[in-house]
Amino acid sequence: MRPPEIHRHLDLRRLLQDGVEPFPIVLDAARAIPTGLGLVVVAPFLPSPLIELLMSEGFLSRVERGHGTDWVVTFWRP
Repeated sequence: MRPPEIHRHLDLRRLLQDGVEPFPIVLDAARAIPTGLGLVVVAPFLPSPLIELLMSEGFLSRVERGHGTDWVVTFWRP
């Protein structure tokens, strides 16, 4: 299944640089995404716990390598 149209982008690199814990921000953003639309998350590491949690809530995901050590993960609800 192809990822849907992107509704929102979150760059966790900036949040982490500012000392902000991104996990609750990403969860709130993902849960607010309408069915059929997607959320793109960019992180300096593979956010495995986030992927597993959102999958348990019915989200699908696509994981891609970004530049350098970055990861780009798209989440959506079918």
